[in-house]
Amino acid sequence: MLSVQARPHGRADEARARVERYLRRYSATARAAVRAAAALHPRIADLAVSFPALLFALAVPRRDADAARAVDAAIEGRPLAEVAQAAGVPLWLRRLPVEALTRPLPRLPDDETFRRRIANHVPRSPKLAPLWLDVVSSASEWSHPSFAIWIAAELVRSTKEVKLDRLKLLGLWAWFSMHPGTTAHRIIDRPLHPAMRFKTALAAAEDWRMRVALHVNLGEAPFADTWLTPGCVYGYEFVPLRCADDIVAEAAAMKNCLITYGYNLAHNRSRLWSVRMNGRRVATLRLTCQASEPLIAIRELKGERTAMHRSRCGGRRGNGCISTTCRRSTRNGIAGARRRSMPPRGARCGGRTGSTSGGSRSGFR
Repeated sequence: MLSVQARPHGRADEARARVERYLRRYSATARAAVRAAAALHPRIADLAVSFPALLFALAVPRRDADAARAVDAAIEGRPLAEVAQAAGVPLWLRRLPVEALTRPLPRLPDDETFRRRIANHVPRSPKLAPLWLDVVSSASEWSHPSFAIWIAAELVRSTKEVKLDRLKLLGLWAWFSMHPGTTAHRIIDRPLHPAMRFKTALAAAEDWRMRVALHVNLGEAPFADTWLTPGCVYGYEFVPLRCADDIVAEAAAMKNCLITYGYNLAHNRSRLWSVRMNGRRVATLRLTCQASEPLIAIRELKGERTAMHRSRCGGRRGNGCISTTCRRSTRNGIAGARRRSMPPRGARCGGRTGSTSGGSRSGFR
């Protein structure tokens, strides 16, 4: 670090003029503090040209930074990297626009790999830079450096698309994306990868959040009481969905929202069944049993969201209709179960523990 004192007289005046031009570029809110720091020593003033963000950090330090030690290192003529390390300022901030320095710099990662990758995404806009710094800092703190680099790139690419209120969810999803061997990683359908756009990543994170909620509500043990026993009617097989993994697989195959029923199932308000023919899923059935309704009721019976055609079910494509035969089979199966085993009026249906009201229920046969 070459100080103004070490330069010839003519060049010293030119250097001071150049430093002054850079000092004027700092924001009005920070200019007084920056000038006061620059007045401590010519070597510190030189930072206005060589590393504006470092001078700013010495003038407006964050609470946990040791600015005094960094100032001493700068006055002693220590290498720039040592001064930056003492101040807790990453070297990659040298490319940050001076006009963007308006508030204390947050804690930021600065390993060699991160430094090389983040340099391509430093914003040129002074208006965006403060927000960008806070987002990168939070992302690295809540998740990991790879996620911080990804969100930094997305924020520069399209600021309007990035929903900052979902950053914690994305960070948690991204962290588990990088940690195989955990239960939360196992239930991720689409992990984070660098080519993902924000909208796609948010949809994947929301899907993962609902899967997590399903597993939290249902736990690891399968349902002891499915209300009815499996059976086959007119060639249609009725298979109970006994655990979270069963429900996730059914939701994926049938393209429906079963994974949102965790709370409902855990509180014994519904049971879910898969309707199949020759081993192929053709519909999903939801049964309910409420205190005000003594009998088991069919609440929903729907086919695959996008695979049903008019020639097969008489409805429009994608409307979730099922064939008349399947509907009749379900009604007949439930009716038979009702006739053979009817719980007392007003009684609750069996819960997670396997207890039932009104005796055991027969199946769809």
